[in-house]
Amino acid sequence: MSDAETIATRFALVKPFLDERLRRLVAAAEAAAAGYGGVSRVALATGVSRRAITAGQKELQGVVRPVVAAGRTRRPGAGRKTATAKDPGLTRDLEGLVEPSSRGDPETPLRWTCKSVRKLAGELQAAGHPASHDLVARLLHELGYSLQANQKTVEGGTHPDRDAQFQHISRTVAAFQRRGQPVISVDTKKKELVGDFKNPGREWRPQGEPERVRVHDFLIPELGRAAPYGVYDLTRNCGWVSVGIDHDTAAFAVASIRRWWQMMGQECYPRARALLITADCGGSNGYRVRQWKVELQRFATESGLTVTVCHFPPGTSKWNKIEHRLFSFISQNWRGQPLVSHEVIVNLIGATTNRAGLKVRCELDPNRYPNRVKVSDQTLAAIRLARHKFHGDWNYSISPATS
Repeated sequence: MSDAETIATRFALVKPFLDERLRRLVAAAEAAAAGYGGVSRVALATGVSRRAITAGQKELQGVVRPVVAAGRTRRPGAGRKTATAKDPGLTRDLEGLVEPSSRGDPETPLRWTCKSVRKLAGELQAAGHPASHDLVARLLHELGYSLQANQKTVEGGTHPDRDAQFQHISRTVAAFQRRGQPVISVDTKKKELVGDFKNPGREWRPQGEPERVRVHDFLIPELGRAAPYGVYDLTRNCGWVSVGIDHDTAAFAVASIRRWWQMMGQECYPRARALLITADCGGSNGYRVRQWKVELQRFATESGLTVTVCHFPPGTSKWNKIEHRLFSFISQNWRGQPLVSHEVIVNLIGATTNRAGLKVRCELDPNRYPNRVKVSDQTLAAIRLARHKFHGDWNYSISPATS
């Protein structure tokens, strides 16, 4: 083994236990032991610079005695200056690019572009700052920035009676449940394209074998779309979903409620005399939809139930219980799985459950429901509708028609 290899091996053994100052002192001692040309040979073998070895020799010889405080490896002020110390305007200009509306020029090129660290670094370089994208990322973290997604918190205009309607719904639901009467939350889940389309989310599969789906989401005419209409029983934590293949109309909505009552509700509530429905204020079950009230009248007459409806105020559909007690779990259950057929959709919805014991039944509704059905004033007037004292447009009851 050559002298250089011996030095390299010996230094590698002790290097993990040395700080910066001890490394140069050990390297300097090796150079002194090596004799003439030792600095060059040690520098080549250990990777310590010639300058550091020379400085270490001066310390060993007592020529230089740097003042090093306890816990430090260099004297104060030594070492390479930070980028912000060498370029005081770097931080200010970076913040101006990140938040141009409040800290910088609103006409900056990055005002309307994606502010990636590479684009920010490019703009800083164009302004005379020698900054890499790694430096930009580190500075942003030091300034308290992080990658953030949009957060839905601004609800827009709110109805002045919003909170009062929430309280009214809460009191009505509690009153029905105390009497043992059924309470359901209804809504239509987002329509889904049927076919081998990408479905958000991921599922476990053999590595390197993802499910192959279409690149573009164009409707397949022979498969069409699926419109899942859900009925969620607030008391029993169970749901019914009708998967429609036609228009999402009020007739389809009430047909789904009717099927829930025939297949599930009637058996669970054999002594029921009334039914409470909580629904959004828009869509197929909106409070202004005439056909919704006409179809509810038919259902009330058929079932013998007095149907009470309480609508959530505009812009508050996310508070509808069915959204986060049923639909959210359906989305979790079928994440990452292409909805290639109506059968797959029905099976995935029907297999949905959660830790709270949620049970779901699902069936395909192959019927056709034409849209733009006109309801005359005479037909509307024949409905046995009683509006509540508080916001009768949002809260009303429909009694069975007498023969």
